[in-house]
Amino acid sequence: MTTVNGGISYWYAANGLPAPREPLPGDATADVCVVGGGYTGLWTAYYLKKAAPFLRITVLEKDFCGYGASGRNGGWLYNGVAGRDRYARLHGREAAVRLQRAMNDTVDEVIRVAAEEGIDAGVHKGGVLEVATCPAQLARLKAFHAAEVAFGETDRVLLGARETAERIRVAGAAGATWTPHGARLDPVRLVRGLAAVVEALGVVIHESTPVTRIRAQQARTPYGTVRAPYVLRCTEGFTAALEGQRRTWLPMNSSMIVTEPLPERVWERIGWEGRETLGDLAHAYMYAQRTEDGRIALGGRGVPYRFGSRTDNDGRTRPATVAALREILVRLFPAAAGAAVDHAWSGVLGVPRDWCAAVELDRTTGLGWAGGYVGSGVATANLAARTLCDLVRLDSGQGGATGLTTLPWVSHRVRRWEPEPLRWLGVHTLYAAYRTADRRERAGRTAHTDPVARLADRISGRG
Repeated sequence: MTTVNGGISYWYAANGLPAPREPLPGDATADVCVVGGGYTGLWTAYYLKKAAPFLRITVLEKDFCGYGASGRNGGWLYNGVAGRDRYARLHGREAAVRLQRAMNDTVDEVIRVAAEEGIDAGVHKGGVLEVATCPAQLARLKAFHAAEVAFGETDRVLLGARETAERIRVAGAAGATWTPHGARLDPVRLVRGLAAVVEALGVVIHESTPVTRIRAQQARTPYGTVRAPYVLRCTEGFTAALEGQRRTWLPMNSSMIVTEPLPERVWERIGWEGRETLGDLAHAYMYAQRTEDGRIALGGRGVPYRFGSRTDNDGRTRPATVAALREILVRLFPAAAGAAVDHAWSGVLGVPRDWCAAVELDRTTGLGWAGGYVGSGVATANLAARTLCDLVRLDSGQGGATGLTTLPWVSHRVRRWEPEPLRWLGVHTLYAAYRTADRRERAGRTAHTDPVARLADRISGRG
């Protein structure tokens, strides 16, 4: 069977492309202009419109809503947030605990709104299971579990090899940690449903409208300029395409494959009846889900970065990356060795230089932004959008300070990425180091993290 390569993502192959919305017809005005029609932009428009129905809100999207990471991700709705440990060092542990608790609650908030608004996104709240498949991973898993509990996740569970196998039979799994704060979903059904709800509320959405330049109170496009007191940048991995933003966030590439539907005899050997989202403790980690229609969707890093912060057009993935992801699939799930790979695709996520997600509203210019989710955007985008909504309402006098406006990620600033070719060389060298460390750890018996990975963490800013 031939693998479909690109075509944006499997989720679009399964759901079909959306009917196009009209581009911006010319100059326009609004109370709030949102740049970007992914999760962050649509959630921001949703919460602003629900809080203040009189607001005139315009969303500008370069392609169509959900074209980027919102329509290509692994369908992990979970409570991870990039940068929590750094925020604990900068603002104190209690501030970071508040951020973590807000993320825990966000999983249920997304599920609540989807149900309330009639969005069928194939949600199954089975929690998140992260497994260790070698001694070094197991040591990191135990440390990770202890850290999560220390940040208030008292409902997190540490599992041994036997208990892990009772949930899912991953080859070589020595243990796992499980949290209830996670769900599997179909990302395209969520973003398409959200766009329809936002439009029904009266938000104006213009697609096929690339924003080339953002300035105070204006977003410029080839078709005209939208002027608004608030202009909010919600472009995540595509931020580098905006004028002056080339080095703001690095567009990190992530790739996925999805199998054909697996027969029941294979699922009997694998288990996975709880349909948890699944990750591991490798340095170049993998993420997976059991889809609603009985497939395994699995992702990881392929070519991690394209020179000059370029992004792909349709998600096409190198054959070597497809083969590498299939190797991971078969290594973890030997029972699925005979399954065909139906679809492969790639997309980009936004990575700040210090790996910290953040939200900002400049009260002197009305310019705001949110992002830098480092792969945790399905849930984090919702919390960021609610935070951005509260900041706009606070600044405009429509609301007061809230628990979200005082979270430690608000107004966090980070230095820009290095210029080329240092950026390209650095990222490719780091991920080569991580892959080398993973191979050495799988082949070894030591419980210590490979020193190559430790050095890479310090250089990259992840450590």
